[in-house]
Amino acid sequence: MELKDYGKEPLAFNIEEATLQNKDYRTTLWTGDYFQITLMSIPAGGGDIGMEIHPHVDQFLRLEAGRGKVEMGKDKDVITVSQIVEADDAIIIPANTWHNVTNIGDEPMKLYSIYSPANHPFDTHEETKEAAMELEKE
Repeated sequence: MELKDYGKEPLAFNIEEATLQNKDYRTTLWTGDYFQITLMSIPAGGGDIGMEIHPHVDQFLRLEAGRGKVEMGKDKDVITVSQIVEADDAIIIPANTWHNVTNIGDEPMKLYSIYSPANHPFDTHEETKEAAMELEKE
């Protein structure tokens, strides 16, 4: 499958295969009016998403490969959920919840995220976390 943002076009595909195929930190796969799918590859050796919050966005994550640690809480300094997650696990992040996912394994952690509403610009491709952070500054 070509990993690109298919926008608002109808689409049927194997999400596990697409997620495992992705080598970039973040790639938007589908961006609509009410939700968005992104693919992520978090590097081994402590790579992470970074502690963040989305005030108006609910988020669903599913790991397809790798091992991680998810931390969440209503306050950045008060984590109420700290749990190990592995392939086939899902993470639900309600809007206005601080969260981070860290790769604690020895292989890239592959996951997909569903945002509602969309959280990233159409056709986002970020090879690394550093590139993603630079784009967010703009």
